[in-house]
Amino acid sequence: MHQEIITRFNSLKEKQLSIDITRGKPDSDQLDLSNALIDISIPNESEDGADLRNYGETFGILEARKLGSELLNAPIDNVLAFEHSSLLLTYQTVLANFLFAESKPWKDIKNPKFICPVPGFDRHFMMLDDFGIEAIPVPLHDDGIDLEEFSNILKSKEDIVGMLCVPRHSNPSGEIYSDENLLELFRIGSQFSDKFLFLFDHAYLIHDFLPSKEQRPLWELAVEAGVEDQTVVTTSFSKVTFGGGGISFYASSGGSLDLIKKVRTTMIICPDKLNQKRHVEFFKDADSVKAHMQKHAELIRPKFEIAYSYLEKLPDECGNFSRPTGGYFITYCTNKAIATKVVELCKRLGVLITPAGSTFPHNNDPKNSVIRLAPTYVSKDDLADAMEVFTVAVEIAHHNLEV
Repeated sequence: MHQEIITRFNSLKEKQLSIDITRGKPDSDQLDLSNALIDISIPNESEDGADLRNYGETFGILEARKLGSELLNAPIDNVLAFEHSSLLLTYQTVLANFLFAESKPWKDIKNPKFICPVPGFDRHFMMLDDFGIEAIPVPLHDDGIDLEEFSNILKSKEDIVGMLCVPRHSNPSGEIYSDENLLELFRIGSQFSDKFLFLFDHAYLIHDFLPSKEQRPLWELAVEAGVEDQTVVTTSFSKVTFGGGGISFYASSGGSLDLIKKVRTTMIICPDKLNQKRHVEFFKDADSVKAHMQKHAELIRPKFEIAYSYLEKLPDECGNFSRPTGGYFITYCTNKAIATKVVELCKRLGVLITPAGSTFPHNNDPKNSVIRLAPTYVSKDDLADAMEVFTVAVEIAHHNLEV
């Protein structure tokens, strides 16, 4: 059996592959779904008469904010429309609080900390590192954050200022937080401090590719829990239309909303209102956006099925993998501390995978077992080759074979 695995490895090496599945990006067929945006004809004015070509409308044009309001199920007065990505707005939220938080700027706190579920989004950890904010890991379960551990962290650590997570199709393991989990999260966090920030990067709000668990709107849950002034929800069209060419939405209330307005009034003279108008003309309403996302789902689903078909061939003794119903990633967890070796073996065969440890703060996966796979960007044939390489690498590392 072991010789057969080594033979497969050598055969794959002869293919001289060059495949990159490190990032969760749409493929060109997905991007083609939005090509009409490029040439769409739009008027020069917004529906309330603002000149789209000029300065002004710092917080987004009215019709774009209406669209964001529909998607987030939040009142339009609580929704702003901006540019690019939810990650950018998440970064700006941290920046605003770091410099100007109402009670005490985070820069004046000796060792500010954020609670972050793991495995998590590598760029969130990089962002917190930029500010010298310590990321405290908390485990994830199928229904969301481990609430007991969340509570224990709040009781045992000082200077915790907030939490940051992807609450639907969590990056990279695909969990959908239950309403009960979120409400309890709000209860525990708000009892700890009325300044505790609940920061949600809702990047995959509408990115289902299989029937998915229902989740009440985050804003509705925040209002029910009475924590809307402590809550920030961001989302965007980065993987709906074009990467870097979409629009984004920000929902908050009270001091949190005032703070982002303050910072962006100085930072950004105005968003790209023409692009906002193009998107509104292209989509019209939230139902149209969701219909568009069904087209994405038809393109994405077969690639996840290819990945699953290979992962299912791996013996259970090697590890286990997530089966998300949306988003852009699959997580494989090895049963031995071999994630780094698996990634290195894949690289030797010409397949690049997100570095082991990236889904933990400071790239430190204590069990060296979590590997993130991103199947969407490459062709189906390349994906099949990449998954063949991955499965061989897992078995070689698991059995500690010499190749």
